[in-house]
Amino acid sequence: MNKIVSIALVALLQLALLVAAPAFAAERWTEQQAHEWYNRQPWLVGANYIPANAINQLEMWQADTFDTATIDKELGWAKAIGMNTMRVYLHNLLWEQDAKGFKQRIDAFLTIAAKHGIKPMFVLFDSCWDPEVKLGPQRPPIPGVHNSGWVQAPGRARLEDVSQYPKLREYVQGVVGAFAKDSRILAWDVWNEPDNDGGGNYPKHVGKQKHVETLLPQVFEWARSQKPTQPLTSGVWHHDDWSTLDKLNAIEKIQITQSDVISFHDYSWPEIFERRVKQLQAYGRPLLCTEYMARGNGSTFDNSLPLGKRHNIAMFNWGLVDGKTQTRMPWDSWKKPYTAEEPTIWFHDVFRADGKPYRAAETELIKRLTSSPREAAGTQ
Repeated sequence: MNKIVSIALVALLQLALLVAAPAFAAERWTEQQAHEWYNRQPWLVGANYIPANAINQLEMWQADTFDTATIDKELGWAKAIGMNTMRVYLHNLLWEQDAKGFKQRIDAFLTIAAKHGIKPMFVLFDSCWDPEVKLGPQRPPIPGVHNSGWVQAPGRARLEDVSQYPKLREYVQGVVGAFAKDSRILAWDVWNEPDNDGGGNYPKHVGKQKHVETLLPQVFEWARSQKPTQPLTSGVWHHDDWSTLDKLNAIEKIQITQSDVISFHDYSWPEIFERRVKQLQAYGRPLLCTEYMARGNGSTFDNSLPLGKRHNIAMFNWGLVDGKTQTRMPWDSWKKPYTAEEPTIWFHDVFRADGKPYRAAETELIKRLTSSPREAAGTQ
C-alpha cells in the first residue's frame, strides 16, 4: 500500500511540475520595448478574419477544409482597401489532431498574408460561444443566427480537467515556439475574452471563471518561455472602468499586468470608446483595439476609426467577408433569428460574398485613413 501511495504521489508531483510555469521564462516587455516595437509598425488596421466558407476555427484550419484560394482572394480584398493586419483564431484541438500539418497550414497562411502585406495576430484561446468542441466536420449554420458555430478553446472538458493541461502547454509552446522568430507574425493574443461566460443559448459553465483564472497566467508563461520576438496580449472587454488595477476583476488584472502591449474591445458609441482609451493610456503601453464595429450598437467605422487614427491605436474590426459565421446578424439573433427578413443594417463585416463592399463609404474611409501618414495621427 505504501508503495502504491508513493507512486501516486510521484505521479502527482510530476503533473504539478509539468503544469507549473517554466523556470526560464522570458520577462514581460518593458514599456520602452513595447513602444519601440509599436513604433516600427505602420498604423495597424485590419479585421478579425475567418474565410467566408468556414463556420469556425476548426473548419478554417483542418486539412479537409483549409482553403488557400479563398484566403488569397479575401486577403486581396483587404489589401485593396489599405488593411495591413488580421486577427486570426487558432485552436488547441488542431494541434492535438495534427501538429505537423497544422504548422504547415499556418506557414501557408502566413505566406499568403505576406504576399498581401498583411501581418496577422494569432489568437491561441477563446472563451466565446460553444463550449462543446469536436474535431471533424462541423455543423451547418443555424439559419439567421450570429456566429452559431463558433467554438471555445479550450472547450469545457479540457478547461475543467487539470490533468489535460499538459496538452494545452504543448500546444502553446509548440505553436509559439515554431513561429517565435517569424517576422510575418505581428503578435500573439493568448486568450480572447477569457472572462466571457460564453454567450448564445449554450448552458452556463459553472466555475468557468476560476478555471480560467488559474490557467491564464500559465498560458502567458508558456508562450513567454519560447521567447517570441512578437508581443503577447489579452484584451479587456466589458468593464466600465479600467483606469486602475484595483477596479479590475482578477482575470482583468492578469490581462493588464501580463500583456506586453495593452489590447481591448469596444463595441459602443465613440464617446465611450474615447473614455476607455484615456483610461488605458494610464498604463503607459501601446494600445490595440482588437475588436470594434457593430453598426447597430453604435460602433461604426465612421465613428471609431478616426479616433483610432487620432490616438495612434491599432484597429481590428469584427469580420471581413459575409459568410458561414453570419455575423451580419446582430447578437440578439440568438433570441429572435433573422429568418423571415434580413436585419435593417449589417451588424459586422465589410464585404459581401462577391467582394463588393457592404457600404462603399466605409471602404473609402479605410483607404483614406490608412494612406495618410501615421505622424498625422498624433500620439498618446
